[in-house]
Amino acid sequence: MTVPLLEVEDLRLTYRSRGRSLRARPVEVLHEVSLTVAEGETLGLVGESGSGKTTIGRAVLGLARPSAGSITWDGQDITHAGRRERRALARDIQVVFQDPYSSLNPALTIGDTLAEPLTVQGVGAREARRKVGALLDRVGLPADASQRLPREFSGGQRQRVAIARALAPEPRLIVCDEPVSALDLSTQARVLDLFIDIQRRTGVAYLFISHDLAVVRHISHRVAVLHRGEVVETGPAPAVTSAPRHPYTRRLVLASPVADPVEQEKRRAARGRLTVSVETSPTPDSTGATAVQKTDFHRGTR
Repeated sequence: MTVPLLEVEDLRLTYRSRGRSLRARPVEVLHEVSLTVAEGETLGLVGESGSGKTTIGRAVLGLARPSAGSITWDGQDITHAGRRERRALARDIQVVFQDPYSSLNPALTIGDTLAEPLTVQGVGAREARRKVGALLDRVGLPADASQRLPREFSGGQRQRVAIARALAPEPRLIVCDEPVSALDLSTQARVLDLFIDIQRRTGVAYLFISHDLAVVRHISHRVAVLHRGEVVETGPAPAVTSAPRHPYTRRLVLASPVADPVEQEKRRAARGRLTVSVETSPTPDSTGATAVQKTDFHRGTR
């Protein structure tokens, strides 16, 4: 069996309580989470706000420290990697954040922003300028964008800049943390298509985090559904998003709005009748979807 590019196994993560009392107990936000991402694959991680999906991304990036479990990168345990190891990993693992404006330095031109990760790797000034031009072209921005500041761009254009910055070191995996949730619907569609096109051209893998099941269905090969810090269902994207087995996943599907008011009322009523349970079934159905935490390496179709 092929070794996955990224493997998270039985991950637990605990935060200290924000209360002032010294007796306040720590809060466990992730409970034995297991998932994998294969080379060139998109795993969609979906769940409501507070489900722990962003915390998983932070743990993969080394921004949150697990209390138990392991994170393996290309066969190497990076669960407790130090600063030097993380700097080396930054070439292979990049991130695109939710807010494209706050993730860009407002005082730097776009050219300087994109050249920064290249110069850190020792790329010369002339070669860096050439690569910046190629990156702008790859994400559909004009060459003169390199001389402009982030405030001169729309939200969708700023997110394209953020994507270009993530692509600069030629990573093998990009953690995408709600990268289109701050954009309007038409811009969302264009940015999602850009992600797909980049993956086809470069073979980069995505851990795509979102609360929107429709977005995850559009871009993902496989989907993992997170509820209260646990993976309750995982499988090929068409199976999980069209014929979900777990009550929580069915609630997510029914939460997506439709244009027909009568149908929308039916969906709202059906969603209200569902009782959410995190009990899982170990037996996958014929579609390949399963409601267990352990996942396989089979890819769905986008």
